[in-house]
Amino acid sequence: MSLQFIVDGLLTGSMIGLGAIGVTLTYSILRFSNFAHGDFMAWGTYATLAVVSAIGAMFGKVAPIGPLSFGWPLLVALIVGMAFTALLALLLDKILFSRLRSQGQAIIVVMASFGASMALRSLLEFIFTSRPTYFSRAIQIAMPVGFGIRITPDQIALLVLTAILVLGVHLLMTRTQTGRAMQALSQNAALARVVGIDVASVVRVTWIIGGALACVAGVMIGILVQIRPFMGFDMLLPMFAAAILGGIGSIPGAVLGGLIIGLAEAGAVQLIGAEWRAAVSFIILMAVLFVRPIGLFGVRER
Repeated sequence: MSLQFIVDGLLTGSMIGLGAIGVTLTYSILRFSNFAHGDFMAWGTYATLAVVSAIGAMFGKVAPIGPLSFGWPLLVALIVGMAFTALLALLLDKILFSRLRSQGQAIIVVMASFGASMALRSLLEFIFTSRPTYFSRAIQIAMPVGFGIRITPDQIALLVLTAILVLGVHLLMTRTQTGRAMQALSQNAALARVVGIDVASVVRVTWIIGGALACVAGVMIGILVQIRPFMGFDMLLPMFAAAILGGIGSIPGAVLGGLIIGLAEAGAVQLIGAEWRAAVSFIILMAVLFVRPIGLFGVRER
C-alpha cells in the first residue's frame, strides 16, 4: 500500500482547515452559518488570477522562484487577493448580514447567506465562464522522500505557508487584545458588551481574517488543481465538517478537523474509490460527534 495518500491528505486538509477557520469564527462570534464562505474562496482566487495576468501584461513573462512553478507576481497578487476578499466579506456584511442580524433571527441570516452564495457564484461564472483555468501549466517533477511518497516543491511551499498562517492566527487569538476580545465575544456576547468590548471592531476583524484565509485556501486549490467558479462550493461541506469536528470557535480544532477530513478523503480514494470520498469523512465526523458532541476542542456553553 502506497503512503502517497498522506501527502495528498495533508494538502487537502490544509485547504479545508484554512477555510474552516473562517467558518468557525463566523459561527462562534456572529452566530450564523455563512454559506457564502466557499464563494469568498472562489472570488479571492479569481481576483488573484486577474492581478497575476495584469502583472504579466505589464512586465512580460517572469521567471519562477527557484524550483517553484510561480514567481513573485503570484505572491504580490495573493496579498492583493486577500485584501480584496476581506473587503468583499466586509461589504457583504455591511449591506446584508449586519442589517439582518439586528433583527435577531439567525435563520434569516443563514438563508440570506445561501442566496448571496448563489448570486456570487453565478456572477463569477458570468464574468469568467465555467471553463477551468490555471495559474501555471508548468509540470513539476515530484521528488521522492521515502516510503513511496513523492512531493513537489509547490506542495512543500504551500504546506509551509499553511503552517505559518495557522501559527499567526493562533498567536493573534491568544496573545493580542483583539484576539482576547474575539474570544470573549464568542463565549458571552452580552457580557462582552457590558465590559466595553468594541463589538463592531471585533466583527470587522472576524470578516477580514475569514476572507483573507479563504482567499489563500482558494489560491492553493488553484495552484495544485484548477480554478473554476464552483471550486469554493465544492469545499463548503468539508469546511463545515472540519469546523464542527474540531469544535466551534477553536482555531486549532478547525485546522485539525480539516487535516482529519483531508486524510480520510485521500485514504478513501486509495482504498475504496473516489465515489466514497465525502461519505467516509462524514462517517468519521458522525462517529466523533456521537462520542463528543461539542467536537474535539469545543467548550460547552453555560
